[in-house]
Amino acid sequence: DYYYYGYIGVGNPPQKFSVVFDTGSSNIWVPGEACASDACTEHRRFDHAASTTFQTGAQKIQIQYGTGFIAGDIGADTVQVAGSLVLHNQSFAMTSLEDKTFEMPRSQFDGLFGLGFTGGAEGHVRSPVDTMLQQNILGEPLFGIKLFRGSQRGNGEITFGSYDHAYAKSLEWIDVYGDIFWATTMEGIFYGDEPQNYLYGADKVSAASGALSAEEKARASRKALLDTGSSLIYGDPFSLAAMSTRIGANPLSGELPCSALASLKPFHFVLGGKRFSMAPEEYVFHDPATGICEVQWMPVSEYLWIMGIPFLQSHYSVYDIKDRRIGLARMKQ
Repeated sequence: DYYYYGYIGVGNPPQKFSVVFDTGSSNIWVPGEACASDACTEHRRFDHAASTTFQTGAQKIQIQYGTGFIAGDIGADTVQVAGSLVLHNQSFAMTSLEDKTFEMPRSQFDGLFGLGFTGGAEGHVRSPVDTMLQQNILGEPLFGIKLFRGSQRGNGEITFGSYDHAYAKSLEWIDVYGDIFWATTMEGIFYGDEPQNYLYGADKVSAASGALSAEEKARASRKALLDTGSSLIYGDPFSLAAMSTRIGANPLSGELPCSALASLKPFHFVLGGKRFSMAPEEYVFHDPATGICEVQWMPVSEYLWIMGIPFLQSHYSVYDIKDRRIGLARMKQ
């Protein structure tokens, strides 16, 4: 449940790479043939000389992630996804340097496939989802993602150009804020049926809401990024400390007695003005091997929340590239 990856082909003939499909970034990168970092030599590396369709670029790129750093050169080539989906002349990076974050055994994947918009891409390149839209290769201009828990199937599913219509009636659509990543506004966090809003700063926006236009209110609100590349939920320390305290978890370590699980209630996150819930077994991780229970969140930023894998394991998500909106529905068991 730490990350989910699939396979793409780069070049002609295609060279196979395992990549994390990441809604929290917008670039494609794979290890370059000349990269001598341990993280590169432990994984597959792209040989541009072996591709008949490779186009070299003069631009270099550096990308700093929340954890991890890569540097390399930009090129363009054919990229195949799911065998039949072909992106022509897609820009991507061939790394010449990768830090220890991407070394084995922690990182079983070779590279990364960013699913964000061009506005979030480093190096002034077009993101792959915008390439899909421009080249009109999708049946519908969207993709859908299911992330299953390890205790269930231990895998995930991403569909490009379609989504699982078994969820059609239960999807709640929310608008994307900005043109960088799959982010939306965040208005509140509630526990059970209690009235207290645990989202730090939400009261300030609510108090002034009568004097604010819808656009101003959205701009003043906290933002939440739906991120398939993040292993936890990340948010401001004030909110998370209060949430941990409410359920009897240590605000610093996040640990709580496993015996308390049966009496906990759901947390409700208000995103884009709509409420999405997580059950206790979804926001608390229980390791049966150690008998330790701990919350699935960690404090980072005051303003940007990252709704990572624990939230997305609880919700089927559909990403409408053309109309810039996200559909969420409770995952079916």
